[in-house]
Amino acid sequence: MPTSSPTPTAPPTPEARFAWEAQVDIGERQSLGHGPLGERFIVPILGGTFEGPRLRGTVLPGGADRQLLRADGIKELDALYELQADDGAVITVRNRVLIDESTMPGRYARSVLQLSAPAGPHDWLNRRVFVGTLHSLRPARAAVCIRVYELD
Repeated sequence: MPTSSPTPTAPPTPEARFAWEAQVDIGERQSLGHGPLGERFIVPILGGTFEGPRLRGTVLPGGADRQLLRADGIKELDALYELQADDGAVITVRNRVLIDESTMPGRYARSVLQLSAPAGPHDWLNRRVFVGTLHSLRPARAAVCIRVYELD
């Protein structure tokens, strides 16, 4: 007599929950010349602030955003910087962004963030996937706004 195997269930669809918004002050973009994949730039990260339901603090100066402008017009950004939470914990952020300005209306700017937090109250950041959006605050301010969402 044949036995029936259990019907597999589909995994749940991920949902995004707001984690924080950062206002990141940036310096002038500097050209690094053309490489085999396109034109390269670097943008210094000068500081800023961030705030969300579970953490808030400052964006530390000293990070940078490496940018690649591909031949097809797509921008790839790879930013590495630190956040310092109000309790003193320092969280390292690697934010990889893809920007497509050919979409109308507006532009597509989405990112995947990799976080490294010390043991303690913020170590939950090491165990989750985060995605984000990015938009410029120019001309009012030489800064970008990054909204970060935790996927559950």
